[in-house]
Formats: sequence, structure tokens, C-alpha cells
Amino acid sequence: MWAYDDSRAALRDVLRLSRAMTYKAAVADLPLGGGKGVIMTPLLGPLTPERRHAGLLDFADTVEALGGRYITAEDVGTSSRDMSVIVERTRYVAGLPRRRGGSGDPSPFTALGVESAIRACCERVFSTDSLRGRSIGVIGLGHVGSRVARRCARAGSRLLLADVDESKRRLADELGARWTTPERALTATVDVLAPCALGGFLDDQTVPRLGCAIIAGAANNQLADERIADVLAARQILWAPDFVVNAGGLINIAEEFSDYDPAAARRRVRGISDTLRQIFEAAEAMDATPLTAAMELARRRLAAGPVPVAAT
Repeated sequence: MWAYDDSRAALRDVLRLSRAMTYKAAVADLPLGGGKGVIMTPLLGPLTPERRHAGLLDFADTVEALGGRYITAEDVGTSSRDMSVIVERTRYVAGLPRRRGGSGDPSPFTALGVESAIRACCERVFSTDSLRGRSIGVIGLGHVGSRVARRCARAGSRLLLADVDESKRRLADELGARWTTPERALTATVDVLAPCALGGFLDDQTVPRLGCAIIAGAANNQLADERIADVLAARQILWAPDFVVNAGGLINIAEEFSDYDPAAARRRVRGISDTLRQIFEAAEAMDATPLTAAMELARRRLAAGPVPVAAT
């Protein structure tokens, strides 16, 4: 759910996100396809509770019309509370609150996956997966980013936090972290940059100014263009493909399709680190970028056979 400039921007976004979702599910080896839905909110004026509720129900009708080929879940701009509205019109909903039989908010699992990815990247670059003493910049302190910051703080990292919402500075004070603007955080000298806001920020203007050794975060579609992966590699910055790093929430939701076990979901989410190790080794063997290796892995798994459902 987001305010787009026009319907064309919303369409471009949903196509990019659905493609990434397809790769995400395939690389995570999940029995899911890739789909995405966007709810375009008013660009001007407040989104009243009544209009929000009506928009969610309209979206639910669309999901229901697909007859189970698409299953929706919480994402940017929505919550498990919103899923409780959508389920009024369709049963094809995942990530419902625990009291409704779902797995609840997927953000903790996404954050766990990001931490696992950061550890795998540090192991690759610094020969240890310990985060103690590592400088980590987290941009975007929403549901996922705030949890990533807390996990890294508990691991002993030195944090630089940033968000467009100045009220999020309270988290920096709580964790003893430095606070700055997203623009300054992007070019700060840190070991790891963990982008957890919206994507498209890595381009020909920003990459030459980066001061990090690693980029691993939850933001979708971080590259403005796929060739930017080569630009990052030329600068010897290890970029972990976002659709691998942020798969934790989807992995957790996939567990709902069997007898849901949060402990089993956490084990599978921690496996993101092993997946990244495999991707980094394949990239080195191919003399290619991690993006190329990850996409090749996804294509191989997609070619192995059809998947039964799509999920978001």
C-alpha cells in the first residue's frame, strides 16, 4: 500500500516486485510462485480509516477472484491487522495474527534473515561472521529496520541509524547509536550498509560515493539497474542480492502451508546465510557478480518444475 504519482508508476513497481518475488521464492527453494499486489493510495490528502478499509476490501475481492492462484500477506504499508480485514472477503490470506491461526507479523523473521545475511557477508569479507565491533549503518527504521538494528546492537555492533522520520531518533538514543540523515548514512564510512527502506537508490550517482564494504539489507529492488551490480563489484563492494537477504518473511509464511512451527521457520530463515555462501562461491567460480549467480540459481530451480501457488 503506497502513494504513487500515477497508475503507471504503480504498474512499474508491481512488475518489478513480482519479478523479485519469483526469484526470492525460487532461491529460497519454496513451493511458491512469485506474485505481488499494490494498493494505490491517494497522493494528496489523508488516507482516512474508512478509505483504507474500503481499499483493503476491494483488494480482497481481486484476490478472491483469482481463486487461490494468488495468496496475499503483509508487506510495505500494511500489517497483520490489515490481513484481518482482507480475510473478511477472501480466505487466500497468509500472515494473519496468531489468534486467527496465522503466523503473525513476518517482520521479526525478515530481520532475522537480514542478520544472517550480514553475518555471511562479514565472513566473506572479514573472514569472521562475528558482528562485535562491526560498524553497521541501518537506513529505514520501520518494522524490519528497527528489528535489524536491535539484533545488531545485541551482537555488539557499532550502529549508525537513519530514517526520514525524525521521531525514530528515539531508537538511536535507546541503542546508543549515532543518528544521521538517510542521505549521509548512504555515504558514511561503515563496514556494512543495511538498507531497509524503499529501493532503487543504488545508481550511477550514489555508488561512487559509497563508503561501505558490504551492502546487505531488507529493501526491495535496491539496484536502479541490474548493471549496477557490476559497478559495485568494480568498487569491490560486496552486494548481497536483496531478494535473497529479505526472504525471511516469505520463508516464515511458507511454513503456514504445513503445520506451522515457528522454531522450524527460524531454522529455515537462518539458512539464508548458507544460501548466500553458495551464491558467493558460485559467483567466484563463474567470475560473475552475486546477482548473476543468484539469478542463475533461481532460473535452475524454476526450470526444475512448476510451482503451485503465488504469494506476496
